[in-house]
Amino acid sequence: NLDLSFSTQLMIAATAVLASIGSAAIPSAGLFMLVVVLGVVPEINPMYIAIILPVDRILDMCRTVINVTGDATVSSIVATFEK
Repeated sequence: NLDLSFSTQLMIAATAVLASIGSAAIPSAGLFMLVVVLGVVPEINPMYIAIILPVDRILDMCRTVINVTGDATVSSIVATFEK
């Protein structure tokens, strides 16, 4: 029940994009980056992350599988072009 202005939504999106650049290779970094992203907007309490905490481990494993699969795919494509 919180209406965010368009500028606040843009600020959240920009912070999320900048935070995601360096955190993809770090396990469980998504939860800590969420604190940073939610900390940008004073109307949102970063303690709401406690709701996400129980299921974050499962979601983190899924993100890790996607990251590793993408890295392996790109590495194999680059390796075939180098031959």
